[in-house]
Amino acid sequence: MKNIIQNINKAFDHRIRLGIMSVLMVNESADFTTLKELLGVTDGNLASHTKALETENYIMIEKQFIGKKPNTSYRATIHGRKAFAAHIEALEKLISKT
Repeated sequence: MKNIIQNINKAFDHRIRLGIMSVLMVNESADFTTLKELLGVTDGNLASHTKALETENYIMIEKQFIGKKPNTSYRATIHGRKAFAAHIEALEKLISKT
């Protein structure tokens, strides 16, 4: 059981980032309000965690105006989808070995 946690991705350690990626894996995209409501987080928390995932190139952030209202939407990148799938696989292997 050497290196049992080596493939667990530190970027997904936090429950909010795990939640963001989980939502984006099953949806093409999600907007700020939807993520905020689904995850039950504050504006600042969501903004900081989406920024961290964007920095890793795991999500894309798109800002636009709908009418006169700003709208921010998020989409998982191909790189992010692969990294998250590998993370989930590593967690499943960890669970099955303990």
